Amino acid sequence: MTGTTSPGRHRPRAARAASAVALALAGALSLGAAPASVAPASAAAVRPAADPLARYHHQQLHWKSCLLGPDDSIGKELEQAGAQCADVTVPLDYARPDGRTLTVAISRIRGTDTAHRVGALLLNSGGPGGQTLGDPPFVRRAMGEVAARYDVVGVDPRFVGRSTPLDCHWPTGSMIRGAGTDRAGFEREAGFAADLARRCRTYAGDLLPHSSTRNTARDMDVIRAALGERRISYLGYSYGSYLGQVYATMFPKRIDRVVLDGVIDPARYGPRLLRGAEDANRNALRDWADWTAAHHTAYGLGRTRAGVLATVEAVRSAAARTPLRVGDHRLDDHVLPVIVFNGLSQDNPTAYGDFAEGVRDLRRAAEGRAVTPSPWLASALEFTLTGHESGYGSAQTSILCGDVPAPRDPETYWRDLRRAGKEDRLFAPVTNNINPCAFWDPPRERPTTIRADLPALLVNATGDPRTTYPGARAVRRDWSSSRLVTLRDADQHAVYGVYGSRCVDATVNAYLATGRLPATDVGCPRPTS
Repeated sequence: MTGTTSPGRHRPRAARAASAVALALAGALSLGAAPASVAPASAAAVRPAADPLARYHHQQLHWKSCLLGPDDSIGKELEQAGAQCADVTVPLDYARPDGRTLTVAISRIRGTDTAHRVGALLLNSGGPGGQTLGDPPFVRRAMGEVAARYDVVGVDPRFVGRSTPLDCHWPTGSMIRGAGTDRAGFEREAGFAADLARRCRTYAGDLLPHSSTRNTARDMDVIRAALGERRISYLGYSYGSYLGQVYATMFPKRIDRVVLDGVIDPARYGPRLLRGAEDANRNALRDWADWTAAHHTAYGLGRTRAGVLATVEAVRSAAARTPLRVGDHRLDDHVLPVIVFNGLSQDNPTAYGDFAEGVRDLRRAAEGRAVTPSPWLASALEFTLTGHESGYGSAQTSILCGDVPAPRDPETYWRDLRRAGKEDRLFAPVTNNINPCAFWDPPRERPTTIRADLPALLVNATGDPRTTYPGARAVRRDWSSSRLVTLRDADQHAVYGVYGSRCVDATVNAYLATGRLPATDVGCPRPTS
């Protein structure tokens, strides 16, 4: 899970703009038979014993402009890249394919080298809940010459972005909060999480049972068939790595070349996925502090690592005593740690500078000064403290809660918080806190038991603070036929095409071009510039 404003908010374009991206909510549920865009199948094809999903697999896609209006920046970029968009009809409930339907929005840039065509490359940029429809232009640029051999397909998964929406009308864009510093604060957070779960039951209760990675994987296979592809290749970042593992397990004969970047260990996947990431985030904070100390003249946060870290701790302590006022927002010890956590997923000067400006604003607020937040901080606060992107948090949470059950007893979380908080007062209250999944109905299906092996290309940075490096190594051990590309000495979440590592990008592109994995695992140095 990733992101600049929540776990899982990775979008590859975030290398250019690390602020929150507004989610466009479009599409609607329909009742009864599939719409006219689903082509009628033959009598033999529609017999349940033959293929109960035949009318979805054989639907005719109506390709159209991706541009929704003059202010649609994603649509403009897709249009300029030559992409077209379509809506794919899928069942709401795969156990009842003749019932309600929903739409999944996709985009596609066709390959131009038809003589050496590989097929369709489906994308998922993470989350869960992240939009991917706008990512084909970015991915094609990363692929270089090999892009001509693929149809690059972006997908807004069910309930995300331009697909049929799920919105619980939350007062926040994320379920992630800090637990506070005492039992009273934890009790407030438990009440907040329970309220978020209640809102989802109220506003989206009919959709929640069908929000899961398994259903997203089923949707992917409908998309594959509707595109006329016998097999698909796949590029998944962060949570998208887990989705790729699930798809390859459920549809093993339908998968071709697979790249998983920011690899999740499926044994650890679930509503408490962030537990155990404290060390990686502390290390990322220290490395950011080193950079910031070297730029003391610009930010004034301290001339040494220790000095910068002391500034962060002073801000944390001040927020725990009295909420900080930043613009129109107030940050207490439930929100401040989340803002810091969100500043540590990208390892580059632009992201470091954005975070440093944000911490400088927070220090000024802690000193009682009036503050107009920097763009990065303003975006993070709007996402965390308003319902502006309620749909994102709603979709993300519904998938996590719909995949794996969470402990229901609040005392479980309190014990973990007390234990972890002895060593870490900043990140442990975020990574171990209770969340709405503790108050959710049990998942409709059991979690997927991931297949024993897959010849995939895995990519991870050693210091990744979201999908930590031990997770990638665990998957590599389980998948003996796979290969692991390691970016050394970088606190970076999402590497391919994002970080500027020629070593990583060349290795991935060689695999996409030939279908042959490297003979051994590959280690790539951190770029020097």
